[in-house]
Amino acid sequence: MKITNIMRRIWNAMAASAAIAAPAAMVMSSCDSAIYDDLEPCRVGAELRFIFDYNMEFANAFPSQVDCLTLYIYDENGNYVATRTETTEVLADENWRMTIDLPAGDYHLIAYGGTACSEAAYTTVTPQAGQHYTAMGHAMKAERIGTQLHDLYYGSLDMTVSDKENEYTQATLPMMRDTNTLRILLQQLNGDPLDDKDFIWEITDDNTRHAHDNTVVPAGEVTYAPWVTGTARTGIDEAGNEAVLAYSEMSTGRFVTGNSPRLKVKKADDGSEIISIPLVNYLLLYKSEKFKTMSDQEYLDREHHWNMIFFLDANNHWVRTQVVINNWVVRINNADL
Repeated sequence: MKITNIMRRIWNAMAASAAIAAPAAMVMSSCDSAIYDDLEPCRVGAELRFIFDYNMEFANAFPSQVDCLTLYIYDENGNYVATRTETTEVLADENWRMTIDLPAGDYHLIAYGGTACSEAAYTTVTPQAGQHYTAMGHAMKAERIGTQLHDLYYGSLDMTVSDKENEYTQATLPMMRDTNTLRILLQQLNGDPLDDKDFIWEITDDNTRHAHDNTVVPAGEVTYAPWVTGTARTGIDEAGNEAVLAYSEMSTGRFVTGNSPRLKVKKADDGSEIISIPLVNYLLLYKSEKFKTMSDQEYLDREHHWNMIFFLDANNHWVRTQVVINNWVVRINNADL
């Protein structure tokens, strides 16, 4: 037993001397070499959590709303490295994290929710090896304009992966939504029923293409049409009357304050306009005073579902004194139309 212990000490001393004398490149740890099958490989990388709380509820809705995810990875020089995609039910798990093996270093990440789904409304640039992240971008598919858009989510993050062995650097990548839903209702003040087929509904905007940082870039004005129209009944009031409203629902891309989207409603029989308003200006009328420190753009990005009710006179012309937006009655004085 004593001889064995002495030999072990001699062997350890010889190994240490050899390590000191050897060039640095020749000294390998379990992280640097895979030739020793009995040693666990050293793994470093990132463990990413994705959240979507950039909404008016200020609560994370990522697990309930994002059903497919694509992550583009760029190195410290901003050059494309790899892509990771997830389309399974793990996205609905609040505790799910995307684990990626990456060498230690600085990275720029760009994530999209909704582009890898079969019903995707947007397509992204396909990055090439070594391509800079500023070449990335996304655009609405032409055939999806005027349909119910599958929601699109965008996010980016700069992060550093630690070189600490067997430890993944944890980070959170926040996302925002780029799509909107609008429900437009028309109601006759005198109680007469309205028919949705008597109207042409549209929104014009130039917001179908986005740069790598999600800014909207000019691509040409498009016209969004309703993906559904119909009528809705209010029920019988105390006087025994029932109003029948005409409605439409439209999906659009991101609203930005630098653009001038316009909502138009026309009579189907002669094409005359009965409503033509600067849409963003009107949507911002709904912004509550409790959010007065929030920028207009942040408000437009956080809110995504809009309900607007317009009241018509006996000639089916808009009574330009008020509009109801998301259940708030907005009084209009000297409106700039």
